Amino acid sequence: MSSKSATTESTGIIAHDMSLELIVIPVSDVDRAKRFYKNLGWRLDLDFFEDANDYRVIQFTPPGSSCSVIFGTNVTTAKPGTARDLYLVVSDIEAVRNQLIQLGVPVSEPFHDTSGVFHHADGRFISTGFNPQRKSYASYASFSDPDGNNWILQEITARLSGDVKNGDPRFTEGIVNAIRNSNHL
Repeated sequence: MSSKSATTESTGIIAHDMSLELIVIPVSDVDRAKRFYKNLGWRLDLDFFEDANDYRVIQFTPPGSSCSVIFGTNVTTAKPGTARDLYLVVSDIEAVRNQLIQLGVPVSEPFHDTSGVFHHADGRFISTGFNPQRKSYASYASFSDPDGNNWILQEITARLSGDVKNGDPRFTEGIVNAIRNSNHL
């Protein structure tokens, strides 16, 4: 076995890199979905069709992403429109939101979570508008594809790390405290 074994006995942690490569999106109309994602400017990587087996796979990759999405015929048993909270990280949420609107995509108003850690799915602590200080990880907007698969834009201008110090002006106090408390576990 190599030095990067599947797990290490002392920690139980997988020692190999794992990259999120692909997300399957359930759609009802494959060609309509293809037009939608192409209109977003996502790169079309694959459009494979096998008539004899009623099988089609389409793969798109968002600009700058290492993770792609696929949809098609007979690629998932999930009900169309059930993919929720798929995150697209952007460095300028206002510009991306405006570009999507110019493309005819209905995008929510910007929002932020006043607790400062992550937005609450139940809507508690959600306020309209960008995070007032435009802190990293703190501003959001959302849109859906024609089937209702839900995408969330999240603005990240500085990446978190375990050595974030108290008072770091790039992040909300809630995120800094959560990171610092997690490091003590």
